[in-house]
Amino acid sequence: MSIPASQRIFLDNNSTTQPLDEVVDLVAEQYRTHYANPGSTHAEGRQARRVLEDARELIASLLGAKPQEVIFTSGGTEAINLAIQGFLSGTPGEVALTEGEHPATINTIRRLSPRGIKQSPLKIGTDGRIDQSQLSQLDWERIQLVTIILAHNETGVIQEIAPLAALCEEKAIPLHLDCVQAIGKMPFHFHESGATTISLAAHKFHGPRGIGALLVKEGARLLPQLVGGYQERGRRAGTEPVALAAGMAHALKCMLHERKSESENMAALRDRLQQGLSEQCAPVVVNGSQQARLPNTLNISFPGLDGEALLISLDLAGISCSLGSACASGSRDPTPVLLAMNCEESVYRSAVRFSLSILNTNEEIEEAIHRISRVVNQLRS
Repeated sequence: MSIPASQRIFLDNNSTTQPLDEVVDLVAEQYRTHYANPGSTHAEGRQARRVLEDARELIASLLGAKPQEVIFTSGGTEAINLAIQGFLSGTPGEVALTEGEHPATINTIRRLSPRGIKQSPLKIGTDGRIDQSQLSQLDWERIQLVTIILAHNETGVIQEIAPLAALCEEKAIPLHLDCVQAIGKMPFHFHESGATTISLAAHKFHGPRGIGALLVKEGARLLPQLVGGYQERGRRAGTEPVALAAGMAHALKCMLHERKSESENMAALRDRLQQGLSEQCAPVVVNGSQQARLPNTLNISFPGLDGEALLISLDLAGISCSLGSACASGSRDPTPVLLAMNCEESVYRSAVRFSLSILNTNEEIEEAIHRISRVVNQLRS
């Protein structure tokens, strides 16, 4: 018997978040009132352009950037592609990246291998964080780009970026940060980060799906990957989605203005979920650093169980969660980041990711503990 939609508990917010009602209303209103092409010179076009530029300015101010540094894209994947391919358009060389990066990063670099682009992986420890001692051992003469996932989509682990950013500045090598999971959940300032580019996606912080951005440090040379018109200052061709840009800016403002209180509440709910599962269905293993991680993410293993079977059973019990990245859905291979962390097979085979949002409640988390524990204990018996 299936669980009614009204009784399901959504704990897969690192894959996507539910747009805020006020964001949905704003986007709908913009579609009705500012539908013109922002590249048109007539009155309607100029009005649409103003809405677009207001959104750009708001996003820039919220993230510590300049408006001209914000390039709108279709989402995080396109932003990552634009950064990596835009910087690696010349001679053969290497890209330094952490083990277990997002598929959008890994597969973009693999696509460039015929051009002589190779990966130079940075090892991570059992806590999921970069071993900083290896930075001095990199072949900086061959490295053309460093790309790092700031907060991991599967474990929530947050990387220490400052030493790497300082080295990249010293060596004059561009640094790209995949901030898709980080933005809206943790403090971030573009200019203070030391990054050359960062990628983000609106649907990760309760904004509309289908829009994201690449922030590009002023003066950085980036080869566009989509050609056509001169939109986005010639760096990303295609008519800009005015309504989605407005929705993205508003969602980001909502999240950042309430960030501290909302983050503390999410962390408290996440910790309660972790505590409840540890007490009611031991043994469990929490994967990754429990200090340097996003406030909403719990990657937890239930040794002795099969993750895929557990996922199906949880879905039937009305719990929406995942095994890892939604972008790797369909792959039966173990999640690369847990392998890179040297997790035992019983751990990485039974890992599940629960990711919360500002919309989850205390009552939901208590009910989730009850349902998950019941499923786990039944599968083990």
